[in-house]
Amino acid sequence: MDIGIDLGTANVLVFIKGRGVVLREPSMVAIDKKTQEILAVGSEARRMLGRTPDNIIAVRPLRHGVISDYEITKQILKYFIKKASKKFGSMRKPRVAVCVPASVTDVERRAVEDAARSVGAREVFVLEETLAAAMGAGLEITKPRGSMIVDIGGGTADVAVISLGATVVSASIKTGGDDFDEAIIRHVRKAHNLHIGEATAEALKVNIGTAFPRSVDIDMEVKGRNSVTGLPNSILISSEEMREALKEPVAAIVDTIRSVFERTPPELASDIIERGIVLTGGSSLLFGFDKLIKHTMGIDAMVAEDAASCVALGTGKFIEYIGDKNAPISSIRSKR
Repeated sequence: MDIGIDLGTANVLVFIKGRGVVLREPSMVAIDKKTQEILAVGSEARRMLGRTPDNIIAVRPLRHGVISDYEITKQILKYFIKKASKKFGSMRKPRVAVCVPASVTDVERRAVEDAARSVGAREVFVLEETLAAAMGAGLEITKPRGSMIVDIGGGTADVAVISLGATVVSASIKTGGDDFDEAIIRHVRKAHNLHIGEATAEALKVNIGTAFPRSVDIDMEVKGRNSVTGLPNSILISSEEMREALKEPVAAIVDTIRSVFERTPPELASDIIERGIVLTGGSSLLFGFDKLIKHTMGIDAMVAEDAASCVALGTGKFIEYIGDKNAPISSIRSKR
């Protein structure tokens, strides 16, 4: 069985060759601090967030797209590989392709390889998220034409120009959907003296968050704890207010896109101007992100179909290349 894994800061997606994306769960683990026992993984652990006793904590083993806790990451990989294998009745050790941000170091890359191999993978391939995202979005990356891909996940935003199956220019910043949530939490606390949690911030981001002015402003009721009185309180927050709250992390990503474009060879830059910029990743779904890029850079931008799954779908397409010695994809490291 061949498995592709999008090991993201916020979510883990698992692709099985011939079946597509079969699992999509939060990359979260619930741990008993006293015994260090893992109590839940994935969706079940996410449901515990903010609702557990002091001795139980919900943690993410990946920070900004890289492993921050090796042992817990092994457990997450083991959980998802076993769950996928059990679901589809395969007991063979799988070949596994795992995606990582383009900026990871060789040490971090080896940590991913070792973690996947330690849970039963017979062969491990590690490829850059932008390459996988471009493949998952259906871009023709093997031809001598420039394609710009912007993959915005929970912990990182990766930007790359790809041609002939390889990355020509790239950049990665540790800014993503989690930073959007934190910016919202800070804004609500500062502007309204209201403490809200991550789940509430994410709901605001999804429902009324915006990177570009909406034609019609909308609002949403938010409940939390007043930081002055300590009592419950509810307020209305508008989408325009969310745009102001998100301005800093959104601007950081747009600046990175501009920086990569400025370093792109002229011929490839011409291709990008003609073909546009493709956005992938769950956080690219923030309303108006594509409009902001076009307004700022003067280049068309579009959100890929099923943007949140593009990296996982790309790992699946990559698996089809395994064994093909003529496959023109060079940005891959493998451990055999």
